[in-house]
Amino acid sequence: MTGSSEAAVAPVPSGTPSFTCRVARTDDEREAYFALRRDIFCHEQRLFSLDDRDAVDEHAIAIVCLVTEGDRPPRVAGVVRIWEETAGDWWGGRLGVAAEFRTVGAVGRWLIQTAVGTARAWGAWRFRATVQRPNVVFFRRLHWQSQEEIDLLGQPHHLMEASLDRYPPTTEVRPAPPTKARDAA
Repeated sequence: MTGSSEAAVAPVPSGTPSFTCRVARTDDEREAYFALRRDIFCHEQRLFSLDDRDAVDEHAIAIVCLVTEGDRPPRVAGVVRIWEETAGDWWGGRLGVAAEFRTVGAVGRWLIQTAVGTARAWGAWRFRATVQRPNVVFFRRLHWQSQEEIDLLGQPHHLMEASLDRYPPTTEVRPAPPTKARDAA
């Protein structure tokens, strides 16, 4: 399996799960995206009480890692969000992998590659994230540099920046921003 945007490179033997990372496209995918975030950041890590949604979610792009197993419909195995703070200055956040897929060892990496590659395709000149201290070594292996240590939600984090030249742009099409007519519907 590849972690690249949109599809496995080779056919996967029957019974072997396949993974695809891409921008969430359907309401069901977005609902599953938020449900997994709630499971990880509210119930498991207890960083938030009832819900982890915030003002960033109003304009962030949801990226999902979908797993397909046999003839079952795909389900969300991992999540991350990206957003553009100012023109070309992108951020990533709320990276999480469902507990049952953490042993796969690649879902987080695929999500990061898709997040940064998607932002690059959409004009990123910088991509940053706040990373929980236990995950800093993982991000360093993926060509991120720590800018500073910070405290966030009462937990130690690092402000980190990706080496963009290590992340090829994806072919993801940027969704249209919400309009007032669509928001009212």
